[in-house]
Amino acid sequence: MSETVLVTGGAGYIGSHACKLLAAAGWRPVVFDNLSTGWREACRFGPLIKGDLLDRAALSAAFAEARPAAVMHFAALSNVGESVERPELYWRNNVAGSLNLLDAMREAGCLRLVFSSTCATYGISDAPLTEESPQAPINPYGQSKLAVERMIADYARHGLEAVVFRYFNVAGADPEAEIGERHVPETHLVPLILDAIAGDRPEIVMNGDDYPTPDGSCIRDYLHVMDLAAAHVAGLRRLMAGDGGAVLNLGTGHGYSVREVIGAAEAATGRPAPWRVGPRRPGDPPRLVSGSARAEATLGWRPERGLPEMIADAWRWRGRGFGGA
Repeated sequence: MSETVLVTGGAGYIGSHACKLLAAAGWRPVVFDNLSTGWREACRFGPLIKGDLLDRAALSAAFAEARPAAVMHFAALSNVGESVERPELYWRNNVAGSLNLLDAMREAGCLRLVFSSTCATYGISDAPLTEESPQAPINPYGQSKLAVERMIADYARHGLEAVVFRYFNVAGADPEAEIGERHVPETHLVPLILDAIAGDRPEIVMNGDDYPTPDGSCIRDYLHVMDLAAAHVAGLRRLMAGDGGAVLNLGTGHGYSVREVIGAAEAATGRPAPWRVGPRRPGDPPRLVSGSARAEATLGWRPERGLPEMIADAWRWRGRGFGGA
């Protein structure tokens, strides 16, 4: 029988793609998700246990039922602007929820963890980010993820083995269009642009054009969701092989500005994207670009898809979505 991986947040965007690759690699993904932002229809690669990380009893019951060999932890709130407006949500859900998870893992004797962190733990940097870059997050979302990283490091001194991935903007969809990206409300740049191109929203709002970047808009390193999911599977394999934990950046090492992403979407679809400039979004660094040399050396992983493929796959998926939770 296949070994089980408990995937928190597995009904969400990134978690569901990880579940697809886990199943393809011979694992049995069991999703633990409260469906507050995820979709039941995305849980098509293994069973769903509906539950909340803040419910300690539900977590213990999930471990008793699934008996996982490892955990992939995606469940978190991740809206930077919302974290500035309502930081309590992020400290409660991301930090307290993760603490519950770590305690449940220890109680169950399940001591292998792949954690989905973020380059937002680094804060502001003009240089490409490395794992040694100073961690000085400028928004509560990044602060909450950094707090979880530090908890994991403390638990690692008592038997936990963890691979921690720091990445930033994720885009694209399953090339086979079985699953993809849908948020309500949508906050991610690529689907927002595609919605505007398709006429499902009047325009895309570029949050600020006066950043210290070549064209005034924010620069981000975009990673295809399937490449990201593949890294998580590679991290799991490392843990299962007994090779120990690691902290790794995931990125392409190349940043695109908001204006460049809009242009790439117009080129990929052959349609214009209506857009206008709006105010800056609170908590946004001007530039975040993450190299992944250590991930390649440690896991043999490297991104295989670029921005054109991300947009093409997202465009193919667009309009399908999930009919409801």
